Amino acid sequence: MEWLSWACGGGCDRYSDGKRSIDHAPFTEDLSMQPHFAVSTDATLPLHIVEEATLRDQLAALSPAVATWATGMGFTGAWGQVLVLPGADGGLAGALLGAGSAAARRRNRFLLAAGAAKLPEASFALAADLPADLSTEVECFGWLMAQYAFDRYATAKGAKAQLVAPEGIDVARVEAMAAGECLTRTLINTPAEDMGPADLQAAVEALAAQHGAEVSTILGDDLLAQNFPLIHTVGRASDRAPRLIDMRWGHEGPRLTLVGKGVCFDTGGLNLKPGASMALMKKDMGGSANVLGLAHMLMATGQNLQLRVLIPAVENAVSGPAFRPGDILPSRKGLTVEINNTDAEGRLVLADALTLAAEETPDLLISMATLTGAARVAVGADLAPFFTDHEADALTLADSALRAGDPVWRLPFHDPYEAMIEPGIADLDNAPAGGFAGAITAALFLRRFAGAARYMHFDIFGWSQSAQPGRSKGGLGQGTRALFAALPELLATSGAAK
Repeated sequence: MEWLSWACGGGCDRYSDGKRSIDHAPFTEDLSMQPHFAVSTDATLPLHIVEEATLRDQLAALSPAVATWATGMGFTGAWGQVLVLPGADGGLAGALLGAGSAAARRRNRFLLAAGAAKLPEASFALAADLPADLSTEVECFGWLMAQYAFDRYATAKGAKAQLVAPEGIDVARVEAMAAGECLTRTLINTPAEDMGPADLQAAVEALAAQHGAEVSTILGDDLLAQNFPLIHTVGRASDRAPRLIDMRWGHEGPRLTLVGKGVCFDTGGLNLKPGASMALMKKDMGGSANVLGLAHMLMATGQNLQLRVLIPAVENAVSGPAFRPGDILPSRKGLTVEINNTDAEGRLVLADALTLAAEETPDLLISMATLTGAARVAVGADLAPFFTDHEADALTLADSALRAGDPVWRLPFHDPYEAMIEPGIADLDNAPAGGFAGAITAALFLRRFAGAARYMHFDIFGWSQSAQPGRSKGGLGQGTRALFAALPELLATSGAAK
């Protein structure tokens, strides 16, 4: 395996790191995707937002010609309906975008993104304020995300219409959120052939270089030498070396640690998944993609904090060294874990990383993972369930999620279920029998490794199953913008919450 010796430092001599027949460029180029607002010029066109209830009055206020044109073209002001207005010279004079009714707006998200996808390639500016029940910041974020397209392997294009930032919004903040979300989506969308543990490490290093952060990585068998046995065990069956990636940024302010699940592909191990269940397992590193997107938002906006990002990056493969059902494994914390399902591997790699994070007692510790199907059964694909023992934190996050248009829902750390993860033969069970409360028992398992840290866990889906306004089909950030909005308050109260 001499060809990989430059990366191993002696710690992964038995890994080939998934040598491929075709050379693939390191994952760095997509980190530069930074959606921006347009600059206002004489060519900028007005975009009129029209509600159904006030359609007639709004059209009359524009001009009789516009009213006649809109009526003749069947424009009703329905949510997301677009009508381009012709100019006297044969060009464009602007456009109408239907805002529908208040009820329609509650059932849909990202009105401006819906319009951007239908508008021609031109620069637009809002001609008036949005309806009071819509957030201008959220809607502008949605417009920028309508421009996203994953085009690494085939030609793909997002919306070409540009938006001039409305007065009063924090342009740098919204652009940072959009860039972070683009990073998250592209990381998840990239197939495992090009997004193995080494590629994920390269993406972290590229992000760190962009923001002046520092990265260190514990690789291969060095994980055993430095007491990360669960990360090593889950990844040892793959020819791609398991690793723990550690990024730090900032030297002042409260300490925030983000831990993201980095299972770059999950076969299920010896508890092999059926083919249909394996189809989307490239997204099993969605937790790491989400924390990296959030990290970009925080660093790009210069937040006053000490940020640490920990990513246990592995591939859960099947080969001779694969760990087995019935095995009892040690952890960094000293707790033993009985393996009753090798497909419940995410909580294992997170356990060692959370233990490390808790050793320096950050002011706030957050984990994000595509962890359980039970969470999807409970709340579906669109909501991001989260767990916390701190009532004030839950209220802050819920309020921020509403303002950010990034829905989350609290599930409980239900202490009476602790017995379900205690098998008797070992300290903990990684997959309790019975099938009930799977998301909660997984969260309780992780909490055992978070120590005394103030802890919050997200069990996300990380995927949009169909194309929707501002959300192309594929990888998706969930909970990150809610956290980005909530973190100033959460960290400001860190001393009291402890």
